[in-house]
Amino acid sequence: MWAVVGLGNPGKQYVQTRHNVGFSFVRRVAKDWGVRLRKRSFSSKTKWEERGGIKILLATPQTYMNNSGLAVKQIIASGGIAPENLVIVYDDLDIPLGDIRVRKEGSAGTHKGMNSIVRELNSGRFPRIRVGIGPLPPGVDATDFVLSSFLDEEKPLLEQGLSKAQSALSLILDEKIESAMNLYNQPTQSGPEK
Repeated sequence: MWAVVGLGNPGKQYVQTRHNVGFSFVRRVAKDWGVRLRKRSFSSKTKWEERGGIKILLATPQTYMNNSGLAVKQIIASGGIAPENLVIVYDDLDIPLGDIRVRKEGSAGTHKGMNSIVRELNSGRFPRIRVGIGPLPPGVDATDFVLSSFLDEEKPLLEQGLSKAQSALSLILDEKIESAMNLYNQPTQSGPEK
């Protein structure tokens, strides 16, 4: 069994914001799979789906970003998901828009949602896909930036990043995370690795 958890904030005012890229990703996967996240369980909107004989939980925590760990802890404790089969998808300011990075495990960095998850699980040993929303424009407050909406001209790059993330997820679910890391963790034309 696997769980794919996208981070974001519930509420209409946050739907199109940069900080909700994780929610956008999970909704994109659900739409591609022909399912909808309806059930409320694990303090999240969820949907169990079977793909290629594997049970997968899609989830968007409804705890607000800073308390994402409360929902993820419930998924681990009650959903029967091993931490190494938990994939967290979230936004990253240090990665250019249109790019992603894949990690097998690691620290939370400065992301408040990830900090909550690592704190609640007392571990960073789970896969994650970071979707680029950067760079942060000079003189702009980081909080204001992540809570702002994407500009129309940025949306094609956002789609590119979400598409890459979906391909990376397919590799991860197929037990090929090293391949995903090799494919997506290289600097691209849009900017150097940070």
